Amino acid sequence: MAGMLDRELKKGSAELLILSLLEHRARHGYEINSLIDQRSGGALHFNVASLYPLLYRLEKRGWIQGRWVEKSGQRRRRYYRLTAAGRAMLKSQRGIWREFVAAMNRVTGMENA
Repeated sequence: MAGMLDRELKKGSAELLILSLLEHRARHGYEINSLIDQRSGGALHFNVASLYPLLYRLEKRGWIQGRWVEKSGQRRRRYYRLTAAGRAMLKSQRGIWREFVAAMNRVTGMENA
């Protein structure tokens, strides 16, 4: 049960996590994945097999834009940045998430805990 719940929560929050991490600067997929893992204290982790298809979907929707960058001595990486449409979606998703968390806290009694 916990594994299924974890998958559903990640699926619902993955876009918000990625858009949030791209808000201030462009990042490549490995960096995005590492930051999610680090900042969540290991509670959230995405497999490469699920992260990259999500990045491609966000790019197809026009919320992020990717470009290949080659640096001397490193393999080439695709850096993603937030687009204007992505900023608008991030703002919307943050509002929805805020409302959801507040409602959950009210129902579960967590807001007074």
